[in-house]
Amino acid sequence: MPLSAGEPDAATLARTAEQTAGALLAPAAPHRLADVVPAPQHVQPNPTADWVLPAEAVIVSSADPAALAVAEQLAQLLRPATGYPLPVTDATTPEPAGGIALVLDDSADLDAEGYSADLGAEGYSADLGAEGYSADLGAEGYRLDIATDGVRVTAATAAGLFHGVQTLRQLFPAAIESPSPVTERWALPGGTITDAPRFPYRGAMLDVARHFFTVEDVLRVVDHLARYKLNHLHLHLTDDQGWRIAVDSWPKLTTVGGTTEVGGGPGGHYTKADYQRIVSYAAARHITVVPEIDLPGHTNSALVAYPELAPDKIAPPPYTGTEVGFSYVDPADERTYDFVADVLGEVAALTPGPWLHIGGDEAFKVKGEVYTGFVERVQRIVADLGKTVVGWHQLAPAAHLDGRVLQWWGTNGEDPTTVAAVRRGARLIVSPGNHAYLDMKYAPDTPIGHDWAGLIDVRKAYDWDPGTHIADVPAEAVLGVEAPLWTESVTSLADIELLLLPRLPAIAELGWSTRATHDWADFRDRLAGQGPRWTTAGITFHRAPEIPWPTAPTIPTQRNMPQTDTTTP
Repeated sequence: MPLSAGEPDAATLARTAEQTAGALLAPAAPHRLADVVPAPQHVQPNPTADWVLPAEAVIVSSADPAALAVAEQLAQLLRPATGYPLPVTDATTPEPAGGIALVLDDSADLDAEGYSADLGAEGYSADLGAEGYSADLGAEGYRLDIATDGVRVTAATAAGLFHGVQTLRQLFPAAIESPSPVTERWALPGGTITDAPRFPYRGAMLDVARHFFTVEDVLRVVDHLARYKLNHLHLHLTDDQGWRIAVDSWPKLTTVGGTTEVGGGPGGHYTKADYQRIVSYAAARHITVVPEIDLPGHTNSALVAYPELAPDKIAPPPYTGTEVGFSYVDPADERTYDFVADVLGEVAALTPGPWLHIGGDEAFKVKGEVYTGFVERVQRIVADLGKTVVGWHQLAPAAHLDGRVLQWWGTNGEDPTTVAAVRRGARLIVSPGNHAYLDMKYAPDTPIGHDWAGLIDVRKAYDWDPGTHIADVPAEAVLGVEAPLWTESVTSLADIELLLLPRLPAIAELGWSTRATHDWADFRDRLAGQGPRWTTAGITFHRAPEIPWPTAPTIPTQRNMPQTDTTTP
């Protein structure tokens, strides 16, 4: 007999029965509200307000296109494992109504438990209240409310909503990372999280010059950054071993200079369309791409392609080794500055973010005033393009240019030259080689990586403070933190993931979380909970012995259900 209008079909009845049975058998959410990486600023649990995602849930968003895009991303995260349709709709005043609401509100007074949560659109507050959290949630903060009637994420910007969604994702059972439907009770712990980042710049660097990695590999790295609220991807695009970004005005940079890599492999390069795809994918996840064109050293691949840039005007042989400091473009030839202006101009035109990284390290054969003169000219080229110059801290002796950012990679916190540059107005991205360089080995038996800066286990990656690490540099001069991954020994996506995880979340917590939340024992327990998520998602990671990984992670039984379309925008 046909169903009456509005009568549920058998599949809907089955899902409802499954949900009801699950609620009766396991009434408590499987996680604590604070079981999140990076650690949130303020957590207020409510054990009486746990919520279970119903099969008929709707995601309701503010009508702003950027907010709706985050709602679609949330649906795409949840559909594969749940098998639920999770339609996305918009409303002037979104309400959960048993589902999930994403509310874009730049004027809401989110006072909770006696503190002000101003979600204004500007700034990152370092003024922490008596309980150790900031009152001003800034441009990336959010509030997450979980109650029996649904879930609400509120923020002033789409970036804040996106970060709230990443927290929400971690509060679901680990099975939410399954690429196909599984039987699970999709319960969340009740309560409120109010959260905002400590530093405005939180990033990682991927070296695609020593070994080339495909667009798809880079997009996978973007996903890892987004999961832990990092907001910058620094791409090291050029080095002695290969040139990886197409430049129309100097085409042989890629057709000749891009055909090599460490060990003699085939190399490769990104077309402009490839690069724009990376930039767009990252931007959709509120991550800014920072392109690096390393100058004046680390340029052998460019000199192979264009010998007129070399000091002796003779093409060197292609280089596939790992030594540094032997190559440089001719700082005395005006043609060099034409080259720099053309290359940086084309890269700037493809890059909507504010930063252009000009490298500047290990130019051992360009010294003193010749080096500083070169840097000062290149800095002006960057400024004339409307971009902010970033460079390794070896740029410090050059004259200051407004907005200049130095990326510090030292291993000794005493650095008077960098301190002097800060006093002249430079800001710092902190990337200490002995804490944040993710190409360092975890232990002597790590199969890939280096040890020149020491071994970096997870605790060493976590136990330092970017705000105080460099002596005599005030905290307000620190723009943020970045974890570089150099790839001399890294040849595959699995290698990248092995070195990134589990140390990347440690660096992410240093960049996001207030210093008051910093606690190794608590972090290692929260980090351990990420292991089953990575396993379920098919992500490679190092099972660091200092982390109490679950000994027998359980993945619920897969259900035979039609796969929902989860195409990434």
